[in-house]
Amino acid sequence: MKRMTLLALPLLVTFLHSPACLSVTVSSSKPKVEIHEHTDAVLSCEFRTEKDQNPRIEWKKRGKGVTFVYFNHKFTGPYAGRAKMDGATLTIHSVTLKDSGEYRCEVTATEDHVNLGEAIVNLNVLVPPHVPSCDVPSSVFVGSGLELLCKDKLSVPPATYRWYKDNKAMTAAGEAPYSMDSSKGTLKFKSVSKIDGGMYRCESSNSVGAPKSCVAQQLKVVDYPLNMTVLIAGAAGFVALFLFCCICVCVCRRRGCCKKAKKTKGSKAYSPPPPPPPPPSRNFKHYKQTQSFMI
Repeated sequence: MKRMTLLALPLLVTFLHSPACLSVTVSSSKPKVEIHEHTDAVLSCEFRTEKDQNPRIEWKKRGKGVTFVYFNHKFTGPYAGRAKMDGATLTIHSVTLKDSGEYRCEVTATEDHVNLGEAIVNLNVLVPPHVPSCDVPSSVFVGSGLELLCKDKLSVPPATYRWYKDNKAMTAAGEAPYSMDSSKGTLKFKSVSKIDGGMYRCESSNSVGAPKSCVAQQLKVVDYPLNMTVLIAGAAGFVALFLFCCICVCVCRRRGCCKKAKKTKGSKAYSPPPPPPPPPSRNFKHYKQTQSFMI
């Protein structure tokens, strides 16, 4: 046992001093950061080098492309004036939804055998509910279908929705004449009636802040006007008559009632010959006998 220990000790010393061990190491104590909007976000980055005492530190953000946040000892673009560095740890002041994304801390130590190390930190900026946009028509005809829309595009995490009628929460339970989708913010009626009229508003909420509601809007359910009723009835009657005529024509053709009579060969209608042309007119001269001839 002692002999094996004595043999392994030189190998361990050789491994610790081998060039493969001379490399920069980079890590983050908090690789996922969730922070409320308009507060400071701290993106931690710790590194260790074997030889290089002055490594190069860079921060990049990945989106549609890769953009620099901290490069050549200064902040770039929208981060200039609103961020600071403490060692390799990045702090962004007053974050907004645009700051959400994947950040990469890169440390380059040229004197180390493996001279590049990196750590990835994901930043998710939480946004409380905003006043949603509500689509409620001012009037609708009795018996027609209806869909009310509600949307809050800015809240993170995505908002859930609830509809109110005359300041009372609506529930699509039992035999309710409507259906609701709390994730999409839709309220659907298959066929509205007079009792469906009233003041409608929508409320958006998430786990970050207080719910927000749009201004209530009046929905009126009205009857079809008389001229509209007459027009619809006339159009329906015309369509019914047209279909009836088409059916009659089809039945007639199937039974052979609509076939044309065939002409028989050789049965030509008699036509009298044309009258003969009149004889040509002649001019005759009349002679008067004045003398008699005797033989």
